[in-house]
Parts: sequence; structure tokens; C-alpha cells
Amino acid sequence: MADNNFIDYVKISCKSGNGGAGSVHFHQEKFIDKGGPDGGDGGRGGHIILKGNSQLWTLLHLKYRKHIIAENGVAGAGDKCTGAQGKDIILDVPLGTVARDAETGKKLLEIVEDGQKVILKKGGLGGLGNDHFKSPTNQVPTYAQPGTPGEEGWVILELKLLADVGLVGFPNAGKSTLLSVISAARPEIADYPFTTLTPNLGVVPYRDFKSFVVADIPGIIEGAAEGKGLGVRFLRHIERNSILLFMLPADASDIKKEYYILLNELKKFNPELLDKQRLLAITKSDMLDEELMTEMKAELPDDVEAIFISSVTQQGIQELKDKIWQTINS
Repeated sequence: MADNNFIDYVKISCKSGNGGAGSVHFHQEKFIDKGGPDGGDGGRGGHIILKGNSQLWTLLHLKYRKHIIAENGVAGAGDKCTGAQGKDIILDVPLGTVARDAETGKKLLEIVEDGQKVILKKGGLGGLGNDHFKSPTNQVPTYAQPGTPGEEGWVILELKLLADVGLVGFPNAGKSTLLSVISAARPEIADYPFTTLTPNLGVVPYRDFKSFVVADIPGIIEGAAEGKGLGVRFLRHIERNSILLFMLPADASDIKKEYYILLNELKKFNPELLDKQRLLAITKSDMLDEELMTEMKAELPDDVEAIFISSVTQQGIQELKDKIWQTINS
């Protein structure tokens, strides 16, 4: 995904259609005097609907579509004719899209399944025609209901990637390299502090045609929860993952310390992230011999299972995939 095409946040103005007015009408026919009321109902205003589309990975198609306005319902007519409904507007969105009220921040809905449809803004109801108001004591009602107005307001759409595994680590921890080795994903990799500027997804093939999805989340730095570096914009993608795979290079100055810095950033952003299952991969392990590896094991955090891997030599890669699969399905 090119960084200028990965859009995970848009703000749009939405207005559903107003309901059509009910009709005040009296039956008119040759040789029939004083025909009774026959005003029809107004049509419902158009809804604005979000629909899950598994083929989409970004909100880019909505970035420049700032105002979404659905059709109004048509007014009723004589002979009890109901007005036409306003046409609904259906917005396709990627799975993992959350809609929030822009003013209050309140979560309105969430799209997690392909084909799932949820009304974002309801169209106004059509008004009742005067035919509904006739009675023995009111045989000539001269009024009908107006349609109710549609719903209007600014909405924020946020995308949180749906993946089984989220890769968590500092910049240059080897996350993109691992993703390129175990999946068909081809993330852009460069030697600068934030080597990944956009999340990348990869489908990892496993035994017997099984697979799982891995998301490479841009590198976290200390203070990300306060907005430093790339900040919380990308931390929110981690909320979706079933497993968090922490990645720290074998040549890190203090693996245990760096692991707890990463953990603390996640805790400050959302304490519930600490409830997720965690694994630790020590990357670039091809530079270690057995003696060094044994020494390092004694210094690793004791609250997470660690696996030594090398994306270059494939050391530990199958073991890691096995452990991820077991953890996902445990």
C-alpha cells in the first residue's frame, strides 16, 4: 500500500432524506358529489447506509466526498397514492470501519463482515395523508402530516485493520522484513527511522491450506501514546489483533527494558490491549551462537514466550508460525 493511498480516517457530512408530506385530497369523479378524503402518504426519505466490502483496504474513495446527501421522499397524492421513497445511498467501506459522531466522539456503528449493512443516518418518515384522519365525527379532514426531517451531522469514519496478528516493535525491528518473508506482502522497506509509514497486511499460508493474517503496524517510539512520532493514529490498528507479536532485535542494548517500554505505550493508549495474547520474537538471531542465545534467554522477560528468529536464514520461522497458529486457535 502506498502511503499516500492508505487513508484510515475521514470526516464526512451526512444528511439523510426528508420524508415526503402526506396529501390533502378528496375523491373527484364525474357524477359523484362530495367524494371522501383519499390523500396518500408521503414516501420515506433515503437512508445513508454503510456496507462492508472485503475487497477494500482503505477509506481513500471517501476522502474527497465530503457531503453525502440522500434523496427526499416524494409527497403523497390523491387516490391514496403513496409518494416514492427517496433513494438510499450505500457507501462501501472496508471491514473494520467504525463510525463515530464527530461532535461527541460516540461510537455509532461498526462494520466487521463482508456484505453487512447498517444504517448510518435514517431517512425521515413520510407523513400520513388525510385519508387516515377520517372518522364518523370528522368526515372531511382538511389536514395531513408533514414528513419528518432526515438526520444530519458530521461523522468520522475510522478504519481499524482486521488481522489475527499485529506486529509491535520499534522502527527497524525487522517487522516489514518478516512480513515479506512469511507472506506475499511486499512492503516498502527503507533504512530510515520510520521504515513503515502505513500498515501492511499479509496473508500467511500455513499447513493444509490454512492461513492467518498479519498486520505490520508502523514502528512505535517511546511517547507514541502522547502523539509523538506517528502516534495513536496507528496504535488504534493494534486494538483489532488477536495476538500481539512483539519484535526486538538481538543486538538491542536491553531487550527486557525495550519490551516493557513497548508494553507501557500500549497500556497508556488502551489498557485492554494488555489482555491480548502476546509472543516475543528476537529478530536478527543469525548473529548469535548457541552460547549467546542461552545467556540471553536468562535475561528475557518472564511473562511472554520468546522465539529466536532470522528472516534472512529462516531460523525459527516455522516454529514461529506453528506457535502463532496454536495461539490463535487455543
